Amino acid sequence: MASGTALRDLIFIPIQINPHVPPLADLARFVRAREKKVNSMKQLKTTFVLLSLLLAVFVGLGNPNAQAADAKAGLFVNLTTDDTWAATKAIMFAHQKALKNGFQPVAIWLNVRGIYLADKNRPSHTHGLMKENIHQMLQSFIKDGGTVYACQACTKAAGLTPDSFIDGVEMGNEAAILDLLANPSVKTLSW
Repeated sequence: MASGTALRDLIFIPIQINPHVPPLADLARFVRAREKKVNSMKQLKTTFVLLSLLLAVFVGLGNPNAQAADAKAGLFVNLTTDDTWAATKAIMFAHQKALKNGFQPVAIWLNVRGIYLADKNRPSHTHGLMKENIHQMLQSFIKDGGTVYACQACTKAAGLTPDSFIDGVEMGNEAAILDLLANPSVKTLSW
């Protein structure tokens, strides 16, 4: 019998009585069938729990990202505009929200018109309530361990050279950029 079920509790359960079989035999058959059903349900539940645990273990072992779940992912910011409002948001997010919270690596990729943000010969704007201008924000980001890349083709198209940029800006190259973009633990945001 199922645990917690007494014979007196079973008497009140409606059962169909076969007129050709003594009532006690019907009751005994009912009790055996109920116990069998309860045992089958317990076995099914145990099997389900074990299969779930095995699946969790195999998925965890087979997924390299699951093993690195404790490590914080990196961030690649694709900054294509020289709009100072958007640029301020992108730089601030990369620096204050990602880099300073332990995400690694964190890189800003200045391309298209975004390369003008690091041009040391252009005046740098301080946007809104910010205390630093764009140049200072980029340099603080670099000082704290972030990387700022400038697109080589965009630099050339804009008539700039590597010497045109503020200190710390690196010329991007295919290997560096593709390594970040192809890294499954690095997420990409675009502004």
